[in-house]
Amino acid sequence: MSIIDKALGAITPPESDEKRAEATARARAAAQGDDWLSLALDHHDLIRAAFEACRTATQAHARVEAMEHLGRLLAGHSIAEEVVLYPALAKAGEKTHAGMAYTEQTTAKMQMAELERIDPATPEWADKLEHLRGAVLHHIFEEEGSWFLKIKAEYDDQAHLTRRFREEAERHVETAVRPAESRSFAAGQAVSPDGIH
Repeated sequence: MSIIDKALGAITPPESDEKRAEATARARAAAQGDDWLSLALDHHDLIRAAFEACRTATQAHARVEAMEHLGRLLAGHSIAEEVVLYPALAKAGEKTHAGMAYTEQTTAKMQMAELERIDPATPEWADKLEHLRGAVLHHIFEEEGSWFLKIKAEYDDQAHLTRRFREEAERHVETAVRPAESRSFAAGQAVSPDGIH
């Protein structure tokens, strides 16, 4: 276990699955149609599913593929939040929590980089994945349980947030979850039905 893992374990007490589900339900109740909060919660669902895909993969190559997908998803989602939602959190009077949010996401990116350097066939890989998963699920719990609710209650231009978060999500998250063929096409490369460029 790395020093970062030990520090994370000391400062991020695990919530129960029940408490996490309650926070998600409260946030879903506050969401309106297809607003920024609904989209962020949808991303969180994708992130939880991506962690499960990593946890249930048994072969090294499947673990690597699942980890790469998780990495793209986490990176894209974090950029969208950092550009749009965390400044709104600070403007809603939560500068300390906004700073914490940036720090937690930077730490998750560092943990992801460490995970990439561990042999996926080893128990160490699964252990590192669980540390990362715990930290990310705690971060999501903070967002869904209070931070995002504060933005919903206090930020004065919800339509602006929705428009901007959707733009950043399309730019960073949607490309992370599209199949490889779509990403190649979006990058200007033609892909034939047999996969040859």
